Amino acid sequence: MELNDPIELLLKHKGGHLCCISSLDSVYEAIAQMAREKVGALLVISGSQLVGIVSERDYARKVILQGRSSQTTQVSEIMSSPVIFVSPETTVGECMEIITEHRIRHLPVMKHNQLAGMVSIGDLVNCILEAQRDHIRHLESYIAGQAS
Repeated sequence: MELNDPIELLLKHKGGHLCCISSLDSVYEAIAQMAREKVGALLVISGSQLVGIVSERDYARKVILQGRSSQTTQVSEIMSSPVIFVSPETTVGECMEIITEHRIRHLPVMKHNQLAGMVSIGDLVNCILEAQRDHIRHLESYIAGQAS
């Protein structure tokens, strides 16, 4: 995968599992789900619409540091909104720029106003590292005279 490849290729490789929570659920439920799913953020859904994203960072800054109760605070009270998102045609490089510019770690992908997936900064870094490994293998083969 290259920097100019569309993010939908990464989504196909990653799979389509989305971790979502209702905006009405408690923050405690959100943190418990993040722990179960081994993720750092959840997409927040109201009805069938994406209305926000809640992350471990939101929890730390808006619950713990403010002395709020995770049992009685709703996800809607601490989620990040509006959501910054991309389309499946957005390139890997453009996603990296968006994540860096906005200082976010998770980027939902929307196709025709429907959730198509989510990528994390870790997904993007792994994608770039794999591309570099492929280039190195190709160059090693070329140098060894094994390139076709």
